[in-house]
Amino acid sequence: MDYASSDPGNVPGPRPQDTLPETASTAVKIVIVGGFGVGKTTMVGSVSEIRPLTTEETMTRAGEGIDLVTGIEDKTETTVAMDFGRISLNERLVLYLFGTPGQERFWFLWNGLFDGALGAVVLVDTRRLEVSFDVIGRLEERGMPFVVAVNAFPGAPRHDLDELRQALDLPDWVPMVDCDARSRASSRDVLLELTSYLHAMTLADAERR
Repeated sequence: MDYASSDPGNVPGPRPQDTLPETASTAVKIVIVGGFGVGKTTMVGSVSEIRPLTTEETMTRAGEGIDLVTGIEDKTETTVAMDFGRISLNERLVLYLFGTPGQERFWFLWNGLFDGALGAVVLVDTRRLEVSFDVIGRLEERGMPFVVAVNAFPGAPRHDLDELRQALDLPDWVPMVDCDARSRASSRDVLLELTSYLHAMTLADAERR
């Protein structure tokens, strides 16, 4: 039996926005991390120049009592494996973005997602700062460079970044910025902050040698 899809002429090619520019020469893997419901999937989706890959599933009663939903009671879907997107910062530099699942029961997947990553973005929700402590601790244990992005949720309390830095016990050298994960421009600025930080670290290491 013949199928329409068996004709190579009927197979659509990639969309123009899905193809890399021929000038692209450097690809960097970045991980977007944070606690449950802090906006990781939103950030990857808003900034990606390709159609993002998501593994969101509908939350069920099986997660009751396991996944802490205090402050995000309206959340109906959750990432169970990873999110994936891509953004070209310029004609030569491309970032591949991997969003991690936030629930602790899926943190065993982080090991594979961190392989080959040069840095990370930690998304923070000021309504639930406590979910960020273990996340930051895991990055510090790995020696993974990271920046902290404070996601602006509607109705969330506003705090000075210095106050949040103290609350999270962050060293002065770790960059910390405000962001809106729904905004492509804001999310891109966070990634630019991270790449600048990684570049500065590389120069500092070279000087020490």
